[in-house]
Amino acid sequence: MTENQENKTPKILVVDDNQQNLELLQAYLEDLECESIPALDGPQALEIIANDPPDLILLDVMMPKMSGFEVCRRIKNDPNTADIPVIMVTALNELGDIERGIDSGIDDFVSKPVNKLELLTRVRTMLKLKHLSDKLERTLAYLTEIEKQART
Repeated sequence: MTENQENKTPKILVVDDNQQNLELLQAYLEDLECESIPALDGPQALEIIANDPPDLILLDVMMPKMSGFEVCRRIKNDPNTADIPVIMVTALNELGDIERGIDSGIDDFVSKPVNKLELLTRVRTMLKLKHLSDKLERTLAYLTEIEKQART
């Protein structure tokens, strides 16, 4: 495990079709040591994810072209991106909407209007979990390689 992997600045993809909401979320994230990447719709988000996967995704639900539910479903169904945590940012609060989000694979919710402290707390927690998951994956790969070498 290199020092670069251990200490890299986390990348957060922020997806919202409303420019003001996008800018507000990015302004809130300035309190964290991270790089925020904006996307205005689902197809743009999926393209960004395919080219340079982020460490975390903040995803609006109600968007034209493709809903946040569909974007999340595609992320979670792709083995290359399934482990990226997704926090859904939504004004929806009906039980059916929550169930639909869970069925699409979201990892957490933040309600609109967004509370800055809540958002930053949830983002920090998800980034810690992602960091530990990545570290565990690298450690397991390293141990597997050592086992292979020991057998030869």
